[in-house]
Amino acid sequence: MIQPAKAFSNAFYFIQKGMASLRRIEEVLMEENKINDVSDAIAISGFADKIELRNVSFAYEDATVLKNINLEIPKGKKIAIVGGSGSGKSTFIQLLMRFFDVTDGEILLDGKNIKTIHQQDLRSLIALVAQQTVLFNDSVASNISFGKDDNPQAVQQAAVLAHADEFILKMPLQYETNIGDNGVKLSGGEQQRLSIARAIYKNAPILILDEATSHLDSNSEKLVQDALQNLLKDKTAIIIAHRLSTVQFADEIVVLREGSIIEKGSHKQLMQLNGEYKKLVDLQQL
Repeated sequence: MIQPAKAFSNAFYFIQKGMASLRRIEEVLMEENKINDVSDAIAISGFADKIELRNVSFAYEDATVLKNINLEIPKGKKIAIVGGSGSGKSTFIQLLMRFFDVTDGEILLDGKNIKTIHQQDLRSLIALVAQQTVLFNDSVASNISFGKDDNPQAVQQAAVLAHADEFILKMPLQYETNIGDNGVKLSGGEQQRLSIARAIYKNAPILILDEATSHLDSNSEKLVQDALQNLLKDKTAIIIAHRLSTVQFADEIVVLREGSIIEKGSHKQLMQLNGEYKKLVDLQQL
């Protein structure tokens, strides 16, 4: 009787454990999506002129994160967003991709409020290279193509431009090699270059870089920076960075503090201004 009793006890334990997990999963699946398309949402297929933020403010419940932001990002320009932790840099990006809706003001894409545009159309125009790379337990090629038609030649070309081809060709099955859950078989620099290859493959007109090199060693950072230069060609780019040496090439640098824009201009102009940006640069050079 002992073995059947143990088997029954173990089975009951795993059923209870599974039910608890199922309840947690159901909570996530049943969570209401508060950002929805309006009934007469506009379909768009391209980006022609500029992105504009008009008097944009945003608050999480009672905590105001962004205050009265006014900014124009013309097509083809590289804009860097810098500032200390908690200044609102990541929220700025989340509003632009409409993960949240603004509390006040409006964000316009080619003169159209993004609330009136199909979310799928809006996000199809944007390629995101995030600080935390999201990779799947699948082949290198599938991670680069990421839901789009898997064109082997285009995948390889994207990998070459991202300086990822060199380590991919050393893998046992090359582009068909499984990289493990969240890219566990790759180093941090390799994961980041694969993320950049994905953005190159998508070939979206608007590019967002969110701390893309913040956790890399010097050698990996150099390779990733070279890859980013290939990615930035002919793109409208919004770049968030703590390492200010990586944004000095930007057409305009926007300095945030406590949710407000306190300085705007090129690297040279802001250094001459001798304000917050220069203090941040001087601190990083110590």
